[in-house]
Amino acid sequence: MPTSRRLTAVTEGHRVTTLELFFDLVFVYAITQTVQLMSDHLTLLGLGQGVVVVAVLWWCWCAYAWLGTTVRADEGAARWALFGAMTVIMLMALTIPEAFGDFEGGLYAPLLFAVCYLLVRLLHLVAYLGAAREDPELRSVVLRSTAPGICGALILAGAAFTGGWTQLGLWVLALGIDYVGVHVAGARGWRVPAPGHFAERFGLVVIIALGESIVAIGVGISTLPMSWLVLLTSGLALSVSAGMWWLYFGVVAHVAERRLTTATGEERVRLATDSYTYLHLPLVAGIVLLALGMKKALLYVADTEHYPPGAALHGVALWAMTGGLALYLVALSALRRRNLGGWNVQRLAVAAFLLAVTPALELLPAAALVAAVAAVTAALVTFERVVLAQRRARLLAH
Repeated sequence: MPTSRRLTAVTEGHRVTTLELFFDLVFVYAITQTVQLMSDHLTLLGLGQGVVVVAVLWWCWCAYAWLGTTVRADEGAARWALFGAMTVIMLMALTIPEAFGDFEGGLYAPLLFAVCYLLVRLLHLVAYLGAAREDPELRSVVLRSTAPGICGALILAGAAFTGGWTQLGLWVLALGIDYVGVHVAGARGWRVPAPGHFAERFGLVVIIALGESIVAIGVGISTLPMSWLVLLTSGLALSVSAGMWWLYFGVVAHVAERRLTTATGEERVRLATDSYTYLHLPLVAGIVLLALGMKKALLYVADTEHYPPGAALHGVALWAMTGGLALYLVALSALRRRNLGGWNVQRLAVAAFLLAVTPALELLPAAALVAAVAAVTAALVTFERVVLAQRRARLLAH
């Protein structure tokens, strides 16, 4: 086979390539667009629309993460499939502000979004069939898993001509068919020959999501006057992101990777599917929701022309902040449950506490709200670092 078309199988020591990192930059932009979509439509419906867009983008990203753990993404036909997917996902990202309601003039964006999603899945199918040309079992599971995705894309195309809650319901139906379809296809046939590469890909996307949360903070107030209160609140918001980084990379990422590495065959595939493909979605969604809440809180603090001093965050924006962090903590605990067999009680307790006190937090000025969330995050990190240090050492040792 000519060099320009050959596909190189991934081996045990394979690591993330620069092309995969380049691919992730498009995902960053798409997530930024999603936060802006929710920010512009700060209602329960708008929040639901943002969450389902994240789920679509996540499924697109995961598809190519799995491809990159089967064949090298930076060589042969896989390289061109990745470039093609980048182009199409970029077009999807551009249409996100109009994904649920077309702006007057130009192309019909809701339908264009669905067509782009279909193209992403078809490109993935072609590339994976090339990777499975000598592996009938892999080829079979790829075909079984892609069929629900194509069906889902067609439902999204139909949803483009509806609106409101009906449109959102059709999106949920399309995603449900796709997500459940992959699960029903089962583990038999999939391959995870380089677990270190696979875990690294997902760890990097968590960093990307955390980075986007920082970008949302800065972009939201970039045109507004700076003050000491803005600087302090921004620093506290950054400390929340730093705490979230530690809560994932301090233990969870290491334990999940070790479990994946020590597992073999179908057990490894199930771990990869459960721990990474499925359980990392609420992790990323929680970060995105928190970014939305932080963006609005910083706007309340900085935009003194439109918001009075001491203005409090309320409604959807407030619940996005506390609920996003709570969802992140629940997802981390679920990862521990999947990999070690037990829940992380303190993280579940903090998640429940955040949700319970959210109505009372409406009484706090936006800056004080950010400080309170930062204090809760710091307290949890401190507790785990100091009180649970010995337990953590035993987990990492075994």
